Amino acid sequence: MPAPLRPAAPGPAPHLSLPPTDRILSPLTGWTRSHWEALADRQLEALVPYATPHFAQYRLPGRGSWSGVVSDGLEGYARSFLLASFRIAGAGGEVDPHLLERYAQGLTTGTDRDSASGEAWPELSDCSQQMVEAASIAVALHETRPWIWDKLDPRVQERVVDWFSGFVGGRTWDNNWRLFQVVSEQFLASVGAPYRQEDVDGGLDRIEDWYRGGGWYSDGDGRNFDYYIGWAMHLYPLLWARMAGPDDGGRAKVYRERLAQFLTTYPHFFGADGAPVHQGRSLTYRFAATAPVWMGALAGCTPLAPGLTRRLASGTARHFVERGVPDERGLLPLGWYGTFLPATQAYSGPASPYWASKAFLGLLLPADHPVWTERELPLPVEESDQYTALPEPGWLLHGTRHDGIVRLVNHGSDHNPLEGPAADDPHYAKFGYSSATAPETAPSAWERTVDNHLALLAPDGTPSRRRRIHPVRCEGRVATSRHDAQLAGIKGDFPVETTSALHGPWEIRVHRLQAPEGVTIREGGYAVADEAQPYAEKGPGWALTRTGSGLTSAVVALHGWDEEAGIAREVAANAYGPHSATPYLTLAGHPGGSGIHVTLVALSQDSVRPTALREAIICSVDGDTVRLRFPDDTVLEL
Repeated sequence: MPAPLRPAAPGPAPHLSLPPTDRILSPLTGWTRSHWEALADRQLEALVPYATPHFAQYRLPGRGSWSGVVSDGLEGYARSFLLASFRIAGAGGEVDPHLLERYAQGLTTGTDRDSASGEAWPELSDCSQQMVEAASIAVALHETRPWIWDKLDPRVQERVVDWFSGFVGGRTWDNNWRLFQVVSEQFLASVGAPYRQEDVDGGLDRIEDWYRGGGWYSDGDGRNFDYYIGWAMHLYPLLWARMAGPDDGGRAKVYRERLAQFLTTYPHFFGADGAPVHQGRSLTYRFAATAPVWMGALAGCTPLAPGLTRRLASGTARHFVERGVPDERGLLPLGWYGTFLPATQAYSGPASPYWASKAFLGLLLPADHPVWTERELPLPVEESDQYTALPEPGWLLHGTRHDGIVRLVNHGSDHNPLEGPAADDPHYAKFGYSSATAPETAPSAWERTVDNHLALLAPDGTPSRRRRIHPVRCEGRVATSRHDAQLAGIKGDFPVETTSALHGPWEIRVHRLQAPEGVTIREGGYAVADEAQPYAEKGPGWALTRTGSGLTSAVVALHGWDEEAGIAREVAANAYGPHSATPYLTLAGHPGGSGIHVTLVALSQDSVRPTALREAIICSVDGDTVRLRFPDDTVLEL
């Protein structure tokens, strides 16, 4: 290998340069395998100036995590090594030799406890962040074995094994972290090093407790549903199977069957512009949401046509590239498009976004594989309106062909433990998420919690929260859940049962609730965000907000609301833009006892005319039964 490159001083980098688009092979995105290779190369090149002198850490600019600068530096090495490994293995080792050298040298230095460089990696200890990063290194070493591991000095190999041995008999958090131990100890087994089969089997057995059917896992106990199901719960078992080979005890067959089930509906999460629905934590991993789609092809279990696989993955990557990701330095900042810290978590450090490396799994497929050679096919939302019920997580997916937007109606995921205190989080507690909007996540906005929320307002204005969600029904175009609202200064729980029904481009929400006398009830629609303040308008029983591009959010009162409506504006609260606005309805002075409130919620790139909707949709309430007649004469009883 040649002498290693030395890190240069950080500075501005040229913008990403991509190959010419190919509208014959890829009529929808224009992207080919060469685009993915160029995107990988640009990111790997841009990291070099931020490497420590011996390449054991990459210390990137940005807010540090709660784990500290050394752990963050290890994260930069491990997650970018994952990207490098897919690029190296996918090219059969025919890459810039300096790429191989950098990561080999990083292994040499990072595992040298006696080095005076100060770059040594923290030891693996129970529930430590370095367990996460070790799993990425294990996968990367396995995939690049002929080019890196097999060429390491035996003394370095021994040090690497010694570092990984911290996993043996160790304790992880009881969620997707169990799989980090599984793949890391399987790597030890693959190189003939000591490991505990009980750790491997125990982790794989534990995820069986979280399997909910239909291809869906919960990430640990409780109702924890988000993109971790795809980029962790399905991904690592099949990465483990690649290491274990034929000695998988029949597990790989089960994992492939489950991933195949999961993928049958997974394309419904992606809008026509390539954007994934904005829901759940760790969204700063961005195009990692495509990892399970690539894994389906890699494991030979996908139900998706090759052209659909590439269209979905390339469309998502292109979506972010066209919006400045990576940035002008070639880096992936903490955020969604640009830097936006409210969309991150306390465990997120400046290198955390490089779990986006999982999106490059497709490079492990040879260049003549059908996913690279067959013509692109459209996403479901590009072909027709879509209504998809997912009873395991308690979600309805709703895609409209005319504007390409996908909406997720949430009646099942709250990211809380089964027992004990429950918290709420804007990435889980809302009734609605979409591929075109984000929830309001800045602390001040989350305190108000207007968007996609039904709140009982205490006398001091404090809103009730939607913490623990209890799913009741999810089938066809209807889903129901309940939660208990608490009010500041008022004892007791106030049950709220909500039913969502989809009709055409609209969602109808029916809330049946108990409330004390005198409180105000408030219902918010989707928050829309833009570079400039969104346009806003309101009238009797309706409110509407609209961005400069025409994305419109509206709420229309059908029963149980006052005529007065409102608009909630925020600044620097939304991942989609610095200015955001949410339309909302209210009922002031609730009489006490039970009540029913019916709202039409709209999110569309088409024009929305609330007055006409209110006049055309007939809503009648008889006792506990809500009956709706739509302009096309469809009748719903909810």
